[in-house]
Amino acid sequence: MKIDKKKIAPAAVNYEAKKEAARQRSAAASVSGRDIAPLPEIANLKRREKCGKSLLKFCETYFPEIFYLGWSPDHHEVITRLEKAILTGGLFALAMPRGTGKTTLNERAALWAVLYGYRKFVVVIGASEDAALELLDTMKRELEENELLLADFPEVCYPIRKLEGVNNRAAGQLLNGMRTQICWSGSEITLPTVEGSAASGATIVTVGITGRIRGMKRHIDGRDCRPEMVLIDDPQTRESAESPEQCKKRLRTIQGDILGLAGPGRKISGVMPCTVIRPGDIADELLDPEKNPEWCGKRLQLLKSKPTNMDLWDQYREIAVESFRIHGDIREATDFYRAHRAEMDAGAVPSWPERYNPDEISAVQFAMNLFFKDEAAFNSEYQNIPEHEEKEVSEMIKEENILSRLNNRKRLTVPVQANNLITFIDVQKNLLYYTVCAFADNFTCWVIDYGTFPEQKRLRFALKQADPTYSQLFPHAGLEGAIYSALIALTDIILEQDFPRDDDSMQRVQKVIIDSGWGLSTDTVYRVCRESRHAALLMPSKGIGIGPAQRPISEYRKQTGDKIGHNWWIPGVRKRGVRLLEYDTNFWKSFFRERLFTAPGDPGSFSVWGSSTERHRMFAEQLASESSTFTSGRGRDVDVWKLPPGKENHFLDCVVGCMVGASLLGCTTEQVKKSKSPVRDQTPKKTTSNAPKVHRLGKVHQLKN
Repeated sequence: MKIDKKKIAPAAVNYEAKKEAARQRSAAASVSGRDIAPLPEIANLKRREKCGKSLLKFCETYFPEIFYLGWSPDHHEVITRLEKAILTGGLFALAMPRGTGKTTLNERAALWAVLYGYRKFVVVIGASEDAALELLDTMKRELEENELLLADFPEVCYPIRKLEGVNNRAAGQLLNGMRTQICWSGSEITLPTVEGSAASGATIVTVGITGRIRGMKRHIDGRDCRPEMVLIDDPQTRESAESPEQCKKRLRTIQGDILGLAGPGRKISGVMPCTVIRPGDIADELLDPEKNPEWCGKRLQLLKSKPTNMDLWDQYREIAVESFRIHGDIREATDFYRAHRAEMDAGAVPSWPERYNPDEISAVQFAMNLFFKDEAAFNSEYQNIPEHEEKEVSEMIKEENILSRLNNRKRLTVPVQANNLITFIDVQKNLLYYTVCAFADNFTCWVIDYGTFPEQKRLRFALKQADPTYSQLFPHAGLEGAIYSALIALTDIILEQDFPRDDDSMQRVQKVIIDSGWGLSTDTVYRVCRESRHAALLMPSKGIGIGPAQRPISEYRKQTGDKIGHNWWIPGVRKRGVRLLEYDTNFWKSFFRERLFTAPGDPGSFSVWGSSTERHRMFAEQLASESSTFTSGRGRDVDVWKLPPGKENHFLDCVVGCMVGASLLGCTTEQVKKSKSPVRDQTPKKTTSNAPKVHRLGKVHQLKN
């Protein structure tokens, strides 16, 4: 049977036409279903425009259920600075008391910035990924559910409302046939692309401070954009604030990665509301006007000043405790406060008078209840002036402690009271660090010089930034050869230097102690101490941190040839042919701290030449680099010293080593002086030159004081 194809062609054509028509009807229906036009009209244009000129008015108008209390003067200042950062740029760090709405203000400021088109790309950063997502969820909820925003910003909120919570609809949503290009993900929102809208395509991205921050870039309104503004909301947790290493990493992230988001040659605006948790944390550092003036930091407090009549407040506290026991609340204490309010409020200045609980009658009472509940937490979270714990006060050395001990003396000069000159050299891969200390017999210490070999051009630097290094100074030598040459050169310079005394005589260094603890340098240090023409004045050393469970040096069994001193000992000559000075670093670092905290002018005090704090900043940083932990074991109590990651302690090792050397020469903190005089390598002599001479690698230079 033959099939006539010509007879069935019309039917096939008719079927294809119907199929195409159905497809077009389906596509039209799909487009019609995805197209959300028309947009509602703006309900109150005048209200919208008025709020665009004031962040405070924006908050009051569109979020009345949140900002229902009166504003404090501090709030006005915060809002003014937020406005300035958004409109004109700049950095601003502000420590606010807990519960004063810093996160809430941050979120609304971000919305204000994008809704009015002041900023097209805003990054909001939280202390963690979860905290960052919570920030974005709050902003998304306002854009989805806030009826006032929907009424006055329909071009933004209506397309978002039409998603009806189904995020997948964002990719296909149309407005008058054009894609709105909304992004509504967990960590990012992009507002609808709408012709004529100031907020068209504006993007808010949230990320945790430990997340991926570098290289952010988005395509907005036909052009590639980098972040224009960053809002950093409390960038630290209590756990991270307690860790110096985490503080350093997060601070580096803020100063480097975050502030570099705008790209090369551009500055980003930044605002950081924060709370100081502990001294030296991120907030404390960025709020410091001397260390980070560009952040314009300011600390706000719940109580600008505390009450002066604490006797009545102590009575109040006792009554409150008893009232809780009887009634389960503070009604009796509140009655007492009401009866004596004028006297109890005297001297107190609350920053936010409207802030207090229903069972309280004033902001002062609210603040003092927090104070009595936990004084340490109150000082930290509400006053932004956390105090060191009692344990830390006796253990921590701060840079300010060192810089407060500058004695205004000329460099290289020896006080008349000092009979002992000691130098300690710390050997590192690229540099030699050294310190010269003068000691009185009662252990009063003057640092008269310190530095590096080779000398560095910058006042502040890290070891890895050293330029030049001694390997560059001796390019034809290997590492050990370069160390050897550097040590010979430096010890010659130091031991042939005449240091002028206040009595117009000259004095030379009596002992140079060289650290041999760095593994690659040990044999070389011993060799230098054997072969130098000043071998009699050189001694290798090794510091040992003796913990409470270990036997202290005082209990070492003395053998023939050994010499045991005050937490140091010198064993007899061993296979290297040079005697080694070993000492307990835990004891001697604690001993240094005692010298530092001894009042200036008292026997056994510590001071540093000069008067310029900037000149001695790095020296102070290194002397304050370590902290101790009180540890007990086997009947012994020991301060165990540790260096946090990322810090350098070379000059601390040098000063501590000099103190060990002073003990070796006979210095003591005991009041009874030893009868014998310390031995000098050269008798003091008169000089006619005001500037001492020093031999530096074969050349003679005049040292500047």
